[in-house]
Amino acid sequence: MTQYTDHHGPEGLLIRGTVIVVPGRGETRDTYTRFARRLAVDAYRVRVVDAPVLDSGDPDGSLTALAERLAEAVEGTASPEGVARPVVLAGADSGAAALAALLAGTGRPAALEPDALVLAGLPGPSAASTAGVDSWDDELDVRTSCPTHRGTLTEDAEVRRGSLGDAVPEAVLAAAYESESGVPTLLLAGDADPLADHEALARAAKSLPRARLSVVHGAHHDVLNDLQHRSVAAEVVTFLEALRNDLRPQVTVRSSAW
Repeated sequence: MTQYTDHHGPEGLLIRGTVIVVPGRGETRDTYTRFARRLAVDAYRVRVVDAPVLDSGDPDGSLTALAERLAEAVEGTASPEGVARPVVLAGADSGAAALAALLAGTGRPAALEPDALVLAGLPGPSAASTAGVDSWDDELDVRTSCPTHRGTLTEDAEVRRGSLGDAVPEAVLAAAYESESGVPTLLLAGDADPLADHEALARAAKSLPRARLSVVHGAHHDVLNDLQHRSVAAEVVTFLEALRNDLRPQVTVRSSAW
């Protein structure tokens, strides 16, 4: 069974890089179709993989398995000229936690050497689950206020409802928040996300040598897919373009009335 979904850019354009998207709890590859297509339009090669299975009893084994799967996914995007770089791993929710923990350690395969990370909706170390959420509508309210995304989640029979009640393994979250990885990292968080710990995120961003924390006003937990998804995708593309330019922004605002 295929464990990934591919999105290609317009024909005739030079591929500007490779983005591997890792979903979170309960999500499917289809959850990220809109986001992936938007990046692909800007000539990035995008591959969405299945959400990781994180075993609380064997978190290291779970991360090792994910690393191997990601290395295969990256290698599988290669053209005759090789894999288009930069290679960026973008994770949401538990996918973000797993990527941050993976890059914090030293056990990943040598073949997995990403150039950057995008961590969206990283669950807080003390608010990682929605154990008190009783209904699907309540879970949707935690996730998003975007009617299109709510419909996408509701109509996808493979989406596992109630999954946000599954706690992310403490060892994975601890590694994610204690990471000192030097890989350029864009952290994205909604200021209306009840699962976020904004103080912990700010500390984590400051502890990383090359990190940027972007807070999305009014966004909920599914920050890549909420009402502000166009602005969020633009922020991601801006990061990708800066990455291609040694992290120097392509545009600097010198004067503005807002």
